[in-house]
Amino acid sequence: MAFSFSAFTYIFALIGDAFLIFFSIFHVIAFDELKTDYKNPIDQCNSLNPLVLPEYLLHILINVLFLFAGEWFSLFFNVPLIAYHVWRYKNRPVMTGPGLYDPTRIMNQDNLSKNMREGWIKLLVYLLSFFYYIYGETNGKTWILGITKKAKLHYGYV
Repeated sequence: MAFSFSAFTYIFALIGDAFLIFFSIFHVIAFDELKTDYKNPIDQCNSLNPLVLPEYLLHILINVLFLFAGEWFSLFFNVPLIAYHVWRYKNRPVMTGPGLYDPTRIMNQDNLSKNMREGWIKLLVYLLSFFYYIYGETNGKTWILGITKKAKLHYGYV
């Protein structure tokens, strides 16, 4: 049995998605620490900002691999989050370095709750993606409607 590019893409996506889950859990914990005044905003922004670009680039790389592998459902599932990432980074506060979080604005209650909600939604999307990638990798080829080619051949469907 040959090892296809699609299978490689799903294996890479599983590993990458594990890192993305870690990033989103760290995101949620960091904003919870800010909410409870456990850490100061400057230290928290210094720990969060360096993780923004690696998260976005890893997510884009996974989806570029899906594009080259022809895994359209996996790609289209992730396109809204990529679009949000691009919009969010494009509309970030004016800062000297890369990142999204400004220590002077982060303690605003609206920003804090918005960032916390964003972290939970990203965690949900990455978890759903993770389990779908497990399915896609073990199945060999994803399906949207009907039965896969492998099952058709195995069970004698035309």
